[in-house]
Amino acid sequence: MVSPAIAAEYLESVDPATGEVIARFASTPVAKIPECVERAQQAQSEWRRLLPAQRAQFIGRLRDVLFHRRAEVAEVITREVGKPRVEAIFSDVTVALDTAHYYSNPLRVARWLRPERVPHHNLAVKSKRGEMHFEPYGVIAIISPWNYPLAVPMGQILPALLAGNAVLLKPSEFTPWCGALIGELCDGAGLPEGLVQVVQGGGEVGAALVQTEGVAKVLFTGSVATGRKVAESCARRLVPSVLELGGKDAMLVLSDAEVEVASSAAVWGGFTNCGQACLSVERLYVERSVAERFTELVVAKTGRLRVGPGSEADSDVGPMIRPQQVERVERQLRDAVARGARILAGGKRAARGGNFFEPTVVTDVNHTMELMREETFGPVLAICPVANAEEAVRLANDSVFGLGASVWTRDAKRGREMALQLNAGAVMVNDVISAFGICEAPHGGRGASGWGRTHSRLGLQEMLQVKYVDVDGLARVRKPWWFGYSAELAVAADRFLEFLYAPDWRRRVRQARGALGTLFRKNRI
Repeated sequence: MVSPAIAAEYLESVDPATGEVIARFASTPVAKIPECVERAQQAQSEWRRLLPAQRAQFIGRLRDVLFHRRAEVAEVITREVGKPRVEAIFSDVTVALDTAHYYSNPLRVARWLRPERVPHHNLAVKSKRGEMHFEPYGVIAIISPWNYPLAVPMGQILPALLAGNAVLLKPSEFTPWCGALIGELCDGAGLPEGLVQVVQGGGEVGAALVQTEGVAKVLFTGSVATGRKVAESCARRLVPSVLELGGKDAMLVLSDAEVEVASSAAVWGGFTNCGQACLSVERLYVERSVAERFTELVVAKTGRLRVGPGSEADSDVGPMIRPQQVERVERQLRDAVARGARILAGGKRAARGGNFFEPTVVTDVNHTMELMREETFGPVLAICPVANAEEAVRLANDSVFGLGASVWTRDAKRGREMALQLNAGAVMVNDVISAFGICEAPHGGRGASGWGRTHSRLGLQEMLQVKYVDVDGLARVRKPWWFGYSAELAVAADRFLEFLYAPDWRRRVRQARGALGTLFRKNRI
């Protein structure tokens, strides 16, 4: 361990499987944050002048650099987060590569960012030509989490750059190595100096970012408690924010579902990344006619999972990130058991010790339990049999969170109808989690899950300010609503309303001449 004096200046990268310090990175002094913002502003002033297609070329270069370094990046993710290498490749590297590929398409970019004509329906303003123009904010601060330390920040950095912004990225203090790698990838792509800066540190650095003048927008991914502080701090400066604050995702299994497939989906959806995913399946509502068989399958498949370091090729479930995360899971399980829940599989720390926790299946659960109300963020599946689909929807919606959900049924039409009834930002029918990896699919939630969207065209729009430009074609004509008010004008104005909106078209025609003549008389001011 480093001495307290060194620890104040450096962040330790710790392997959660062993507790070993594997690297150290210099912390960014809080006093240096304004200087970083100023440097980003200078870089952004030139960057925004590039054509969108030119910015897309840089993103294409970044994609290529990541592709060539993909093995190294996956290795670092596995060591620093603890997830199996397969998951590091699929859920982080692949998602980040595909995102870069998506935003580097020059034709798509040109279509999204070009000015948009705004037609006017009102006859009174037909002489005007309206346009919406899309402009960057300037400097965007991105505060990213440790659980997907490449996919999440890259899904926000890339559209921010494409929109013409500069970025200050603060990675989690648990994954400083991954954050440093992102900085290296950006440098390798030839991005202008200062355009993407990685600032390292804990909560004090994140707070300084949010509070520093010059930061025009903040994107935060993390806990509800911290997200609330970010929102309050942004509000004081009237700075917009995008918040992704986690979930308590429900999986609804109907009586006609393919339970063999659905049970495998539940096990993967609940235990991937050791359950440390905002879109993890945490609550399962299963119709009683299939609940017993479904539960048996889930328990059996959970029992076959191999718990071990992500560096071991045959590990299915790695360690949790830190001891405090393990303690949170244990606390929720104790509360659930005290209130009548039964643990059917797992439920305790794994034999390997440390941060390893057995994949756990719980039943006889209800909504008085913390396990069913608060985000667990650990390897626990809670199964609740229900009488019918209506009860499943009601219970699924009985949550302050609204990030994701899934419906399992052979009837696609019914699944779509149920999806529309669920309070969630994204609902998958017969799949879980993978919507996060679909570039065209917006990601975000409702309620305690936050606001705003990342990914997709909507994620790009979050990085843009809209400016409306109006050009009047009648430059020599004074407007009828300008000064020079009179009783006669008031009558004419009312007649003009009749001309525009009267239900009877003949009445409109009768009012047209008198209204227009008075409105456009020459003795107006």
